[in-house]
Amino acid sequence: MDIVCLDLEGVLVPEIWIAFSKASGIPELKRTTRDEPDYNKLMNWRLGILKEHGLGLKEIQDTIATIDPMPGAREFLDRLRSETQVIIISDTFTQFAKPLMEKLGWPTIFCNTLEVAPNGEITGFRMRIPDSKLSTVKALQSIGFETIASGDSYNDLGMIRASKAGFLFKSTDQIKKDNADLEAFETYDELLAAIEKHLG
Repeated sequence: MDIVCLDLEGVLVPEIWIAFSKASGIPELKRTTRDEPDYNKLMNWRLGILKEHGLGLKEIQDTIATIDPMPGAREFLDRLRSETQVIIISDTFTQFAKPLMEKLGWPTIFCNTLEVAPNGEITGFRMRIPDSKLSTVKALQSIGFETIASGDSYNDLGMIRASKAGFLFKSTDQIKKDNADLEAFETYDELLAAIEKHLG
């Protein structure tokens, strides 16, 4: 049985931290997993900037409320879910993801959790498991699923390469160049057609 594993940010919705960087006027927060492969290092750096500027969960959630899925993402997901099982595997956090999942029609998402103080300060984060995307794909395979995966960033490469089929989607020129053996797509129609070829 097949299961499709998709990244969230950059694939189905715009990057949350880039949107928050614009809203807060803090250009350093534009940095994402497309720029920094080490997620723990990236998140700890982000939390330091938030603390320095006195920003917390509420400010980020206010920005997230203004974010809509990418044009065509909901339709793509609906079509894919009518054909096979789909899980979104993301390094984002439950406190960020909920309003976005509502706009995407409540797909299943596996993500992480923020540690938040009573005053709303984000004090830390708990990763669900180490190397969560690759670990999740391997776990699904261990219970009889064949996985097909797609994402845009460095932290998606593990699950893409471990799957029976894997694709880059809306990725950077550098990641595409470094992984020239992987098919890379820019539109949902192309991605859907590629996934459908491997179903069944």
